[in-house]
Parts: sequence; structure tokens; C-alpha cells
Amino acid sequence: MDSVRETVAAVLGGRIGYEDGLDLLTVAPPAEVDPVLGRALFEAAARLFRDGWQPAELHRVVARRGDPAQAHLIVDAVAAHLRGFKPRAVDPRWRAQADELDARAWWGADDDYLRQVTARRRTDRIALIDAFLGALQVLATLPPIDVLIPPPGRVARAARSGGGNEAMLGRVRALLAKAEATTFPAEAEAFSAKAQELISRHSLDEALVEAGDTAITPYARRLGVDHPYESEKASLLDAVARANRCQVVWSPEFGFATVFGFDADIDAVDLLHASLLVQAHRAMAREEPPGGKAGRARLKAFRQSFLIGYAVRIGERLAEADRAALAGSGDAATLLPVLASRETQVREARERAFPRTVRGRGFRVDSEEGWESGRTAADRATLH
Repeated sequence: MDSVRETVAAVLGGRIGYEDGLDLLTVAPPAEVDPVLGRALFEAAARLFRDGWQPAELHRVVARRGDPAQAHLIVDAVAAHLRGFKPRAVDPRWRAQADELDARAWWGADDDYLRQVTARRRTDRIALIDAFLGALQVLATLPPIDVLIPPPGRVARAARSGGGNEAMLGRVRALLAKAEATTFPAEAEAFSAKAQELISRHSLDEALVEAGDTAITPYARRLGVDHPYESEKASLLDAVARANRCQVVWSPEFGFATVFGFDADIDAVDLLHASLLVQAHRAMAREEPPGGKAGRARLKAFRQSFLIGYAVRIGERLAEADRAALAGSGDAATLLPVLASRETQVREARERAFPRTVRGRGFRVDSEEGWESGRTAADRATLH
């Protein structure tokens, strides 16, 4: 068993090649290999959970860099980690992500985990060992990140008391769902205009109520951004965040963006960005040129330029809506210094977490057709 541990360590440390290590593990006795690989997977995932990684984030990054078989192993690693904690010792937000992945400890003894996975998924043993080794390689490359949600065993942040906020978000979700479902642009516009109105009014009201309360501070949340065209989608997230008094740091190597702001504002950014992506993809599908081998490059340039134009125009429209909401609040003189203070707090929170953040490069627009179509679609998007 020591030789198996040494082989795994040598592969992860780059002292022997991956294929050579895989060959050694496949010919070694299962009774020696299985406990070592199972334990190594669970321990590597537990280390990353303690170092700030959340279940959904770890699953996402392994799925991006590996394959579906490796992502399934991460779901089981989440379940294995949770077994060691009582329910009250697990932050509800951490638990919710585990539940979303359907992470359940379905197997028996950990030492027999690999064999049970082989039987459950009816997969080839060599392919499964390959998946274990590949997942371990991905996990070994991941660094510690900021702890935004306390991992199991740590004291959770006190739940916010925003009952009114939850009620508002429920109404916004319902309105955006209707906006995404309708095929009539005018009807969609009405639904989303109302959603934006609710968000803006609630955000300004909450800023006034919380003014001077030093216990209420900005937080951060990591939002996943899916490929393809993830950088362009991240630019849309940045546009939505800026209009809602939040700041974004995009981490393309991990496929997520960290959004800094106050809770209600981050909730609004999350909801609006998801809805606008749905609307953008639907509009892009209607407008894009035919694909095929001959038009593949043109299609890619069109989609990238479409999403860039869409993000830029959405940012302009959201900024206009925010200025209109502030002007119509009836208490702009009181709000302005409060909003300026909150903006400073958000910026300082971002700078503490990312002190060496550099400004990203701009986007190049290769398709004027895509750019104009994106801006036109943004004008038709369901916002006020």
C-alpha cells in the first residue's frame, strides 16, 4: 500500500509520467489501490473546502478541466465531507449547494468506495482509476481562495433578517420568469420593467434604512460563468453589477466571477444577469448568420461581437434606469452621501480580497453585424 501512495504522490508531483503512473496503479492489487485512491480524493477535497472552495465551485472547475466521471467523484467527496459534521455545524448556504448537487453518501466503507463506484456506474475499472487520478491532478493545482461561506465546522455568519428582501426577490423572480417565457417583446418589456423598478426602489430604501449601521457591511459571492464565450458573458455580469453598485473580479482560470456588494444588491445582480443571459441567447439565435464549415469563423465572430455589444448597451440602459430611480426617489439629497459611502465600502472590500487586481484588456469587435445586432437586442431586452 505504501508503494501505491508513493506512485500517486509521484504522479501528482510530476516525478513520473501520468500514463506510467496509471499503468502501475491498474496492475497493482485492488485491495491496495482502492483505499489509497478513495482516501486521497476525500482528503484533497476536504482540504480545498477548508481553504474556501464551495461545493458548486469545486464541482464546476473539475467538470471544466476534467470530464463528467471526475465531476461525479467530486459530488461524492462533498457527501463524504459532510458526514463528519452535525447539521447545525453546516452553513445553510453550503448545505444548499450540496443538496443542489444531490450529494449523498450512498456507499458503505470508504476503503471499498472505488469498487462500489465501479459496480454502481457499470464502468471499466481502468477508466475509473484514470478518473480518480485525473481528478486528483486537478485538485492538486487549485490554490486556497477567500472563504465567502464558512465551511462545515466553522461558525456561520448570522442569517440576515431581510424578510422584506426575500419577498421582493420572490416577486422579481416571478416577473423575470414571465418575461423570459413570453414571445411578445412588449409584454416582456412590461414584466422586466416592473422587476427593475422593484429592485431599484428596494435597493434605495434599504440603503437609507441601513445608513450608519456599522454591523451591515459588504459581502462577496462567487457566480459561475459558463463557456462558450465566457469572457463576453462575464462582461455582461460586470455591466449589471456596476449598475447595481457592485464590483466584479473575473477569474477565467476557475470559471467564476467574484461579485462584491451589499446582499440585496448582489441578489439583484444574480437574478438580472441570469435573466439577461437567457434573453441574449434567445435574441442571438434569431439574428445569427447560418453556420456550417464555411461560416464557422463568421458565426463565432458574430456571437462574440453580439455579446459584447449587448453587454455595453445593457450597461448604458441600466445606468440610465438607476439615475432615473434616484431622481424619482424624492430624497436624493439624503441618498447621495449614503450611496457614496456604500460604494467606498464595496471598493475597499474588493481591494482587500484582490489587492493586485489588474484591469483586463478590452474586447475587439470583429463583426459589425454582431455588434449592431447585440446592441439592438439590448434595446429590446426587458429592462426599464
